[in-house]
Amino acid sequence: MKKKLDSPIIDDTQPHQINAPSYKGTGIKPQAPYVNDYGIVIGDSKYASENSPLENWSVDTDPEIMAGDEWIHPTNDIGWNTTENRELLEAKRTPQPPFMHPDKDVSIDTD
Repeated sequence: MKKKLDSPIIDDTQPHQINAPSYKGTGIKPQAPYVNDYGIVIGDSKYASENSPLENWSVDTDPEIMAGDEWIHPTNDIGWNTTENRELLEAKRTPQPPFMHPDKDVSIDTD
């Protein structure tokens, strides 16, 4: 069972990742960090938790312990910074109309 945590999400962005993509206009809403079944905070961009298998790795640690969706945050994961995933977001973004001044004809005498 995932436990939700408070997270400041500003204008459809995760403000704590400098190169994080913006979800604005994509229909995707950023989700807050959560605590997984192992007591590890997922999606806080700190990537180090006291209880994490990564912080307590030994020759006896089975790597499979960190396999599965509960280790990946749906909207705040380093994978969103890849070119392919950024293209997926861009494809979902609502096209913006060209900028216009509704009360001024800026195209007059341009042809």
